[in-house]
Amino acid sequence: MPESGGIYYDRQEVRAAAEREQAMFHALPGLIRHALDNAPFFTRHLAGVDPDEVGDRAALARLPVVRKSDLAERQQAERPFGGLMATPIGRLARIFASPGPIYDPEGVRHDYWRFARAMFAAGFRSGEIVHNSFSYHLTPAGSMAEGGARALGCPVIPGGTGHTEQQARIIADVRPAAYVGTPSFLLILLEKGRELGLDMGSITKALVSGEAFPPAQRERLKAGFGIDACQCYATADLGLVAYESSARDGLIVDESIIVEIVRPGTGDPVPEGEVGEIVVTAFNPDYPLVRFATGDLSAVLPGESPCGRTNMRISGWMGRADQATKVRGMFVQPRQIAELLRRHPEAARARLIVEAADGKDRMRLVCEAGQRPEGLASAIAESVRGITGMRAEVELVAPGSLPNDGKVIDDRRAVS
Repeated sequence: MPESGGIYYDRQEVRAAAEREQAMFHALPGLIRHALDNAPFFTRHLAGVDPDEVGDRAALARLPVVRKSDLAERQQAERPFGGLMATPIGRLARIFASPGPIYDPEGVRHDYWRFARAMFAAGFRSGEIVHNSFSYHLTPAGSMAEGGARALGCPVIPGGTGHTEQQARIIADVRPAAYVGTPSFLLILLEKGRELGLDMGSITKALVSGEAFPPAQRERLKAGFGIDACQCYATADLGLVAYESSARDGLIVDESIIVEIVRPGTGDPVPEGEVGEIVVTAFNPDYPLVRFATGDLSAVLPGESPCGRTNMRISGWMGRADQATKVRGMFVQPRQIAELLRRHPEAARARLIVEAADGKDRMRLVCEAGQRPEGLASAIAESVRGITGMRAEVELVAPGSLPNDGKVIDDRRAVS
């Protein structure tokens, strides 16, 4: 539990960046060795890897990624956790089922999902009652939030989802100071309370997640109901990934993970500021996910948070990286576009645009290229045909012409 009166959860949040990096990569070989020795999937997946050689980000980036999009199939082949768990099943506290289905283990450690840090940054303090409207049914969100609240010393109202009127009346009676759940359900609860003439003004702070939280919604909570809300980004596999502070300037990466932003369809890190897929390595001995590709897009923000926390910041959720689309009866994958770029280093970035013309699918590959040797467009077009089995027009444009949104395949047929 953090010290009373402090503005940071612990000293880790204000470490020098070099100190944090050194600590993380000093611990990483032990995590990889543990995964190799105890998780059958990683024994195969990382075969031949010497953990002691993975001592910095460049070495980590050479390891293969584990894709969340493959988990459901992998778990069906090797039940229940696809060989990724590294602890005896009898030592687990709970087993969750997320859509897919994907089965997620929860161990017995204190604040297993590491939510207390995000709650503290959102202003939650010991002794305050927290109303938890995340689901307690099968998915882990309710347990994530409850574990964090209890770690802070906050009693929890386990509201879950639904039963809107009943939850509104409980809030009016019990007077919680804080809410955790989705922002849309918080607004539904508040509007229901207003409709019933209930006083729900005890809630003055919130930590929201699970869906987009646009500025207009944040302002509506503040102006209409006096609630200061922060958001966080978490997944059912990893727990907390990044959280917002009072600075409201990007999401600060949690202290127990390593985050990389990579080009969709690859494991290759992108330059700071470029949108790519979030890849996480989590220091979780039960479920040691090494280079776990979430399928979500974000970008690294420059500098440190104005609140004084020094860890990497990301922009928050910016869409999905899983952009596979079917063209003329065949799937085109982001990894195929990445292979094109590997074959043609003159092209720094590329986007495949899929359109419908006269009832037929049409592909157009737009490539950023500063140097354009003669025949480059024709050579790229030939590679497209070789890799995808289909023809595409190739358009060469100046560097910086493509939007910085992480999109590799742009399917425009639905709006054509």
